Amino acid sequence: MKPIDRKHSISPPQISASVLEAVTEIWIQWRRQKLPLYLFLGMCFNLVVAPVVYAATDQTLGRTQAWALGLLGLVTVGLSVYLFFVMFVPERF
Repeated sequence: MKPIDRKHSISPPQISASVLEAVTEIWIQWRRQKLPLYLFLGMCFNLVVAPVVYAATDQTLGRTQAWALGLLGLVTVGLSVYLFFVMFVPERF
């Protein structure tokens, strides 16, 4: 085994400062841009929906088709909820 060269290692205070800085930057970006977060959550939820669609079709559809149908269903439900709020609470928009 090689000995670890301790001359070039980063000290713990520098590590915690850089981690804190990175977390702060991610937090600021998350507050400004919510679309990537929504897409990520939709894809994670589709991990639950796609196998259900695949099982319900008795494996006549492929996995990619089940994934696409699950995603299409999520987008349809999302648009329905959005349009419902736009119709009944128009002053917010």
